[in-house]
Amino acid sequence: MLPLSIVDAFTAIPFAGNPAAVCRLDAWPGDGWLQHVAAEMNLAETAFVVRRDEPSSFDLRWFTPTVEVDLCGHATLATAHVLGLDGTVTFHTRSGELRCTRVGDALELDFPAIPSQPAALDPRLVEALGAQVRSAAAGSFLLAEVADAQAVRELRPDIGALRSIHPHGVIVTARGERGGADIVSRVFVPNLGIDEDPVTGSAHCQLGPWWARRLGTDTLSAEQASGRGGRLDVHVGGDRVVLVGRAVTIVEGHLRVGEPTLSR
Repeated sequence: MLPLSIVDAFTAIPFAGNPAAVCRLDAWPGDGWLQHVAAEMNLAETAFVVRRDEPSSFDLRWFTPTVEVDLCGHATLATAHVLGLDGTVTFHTRSGELRCTRVGDALELDFPAIPSQPAALDPRLVEALGAQVRSAAAGSFLLAEVADAQAVRELRPDIGALRSIHPHGVIVTARGERGGADIVSRVFVPNLGIDEDPVTGSAHCQLGPWWARRLGTDTLSAEQASGRGGRLDVHVGGDRVVLVGRAVTIVEGHLRVGEPTLSR
């Protein structure tokens, strides 16, 4: 049996934030087995982690129900939370080395910044969102700025139409309300098997630098206004972004299947 946890990430409240499954392995099985487990979990991401020989060092991979992805913030946060180590943990991933440091009851995730460039406004995007789009930017995600936070919250996009607009996903964002978060967003990733992601760390690797330039600050408080909702702080520094969030363990158990054939 393999240890398996389900963790709500980017929240301090159970049943909010973004749930991720975390499966701890002794060594790597075949990719097909990993994908089957992720499909069975049917969460935005399932993280698989294997300890390396070096202290506080691990290999980490992330799978949606349909594909392996290059970067996932909330499942990294969930994994660091499950491991429960003090100090800094280093994860070796498809996006390079990611460092996670426990600070009190929060975790700081040191991630690569994702640059974005101004993009021409695609009429199909406006139609799919059903909202006025002020500006657009292209990066790992297609970023669309709308009028205000209320427009983000009230959005009812055509998910099918969004599939043809960007191969990865679409971020919809606006400045936050007075007295609330600095920025508000929602994230739609239908081509990766996730119509709407509850809270997306990797999206904030792009949102952080984009909003930092516009607002003239390197430190932002962020809200992702999905149905579950979540909060995080974003610190931008050069080509890195530090995401600060909390997590809550919801389920602790074991994967009751025959242990796969493992290979190092």
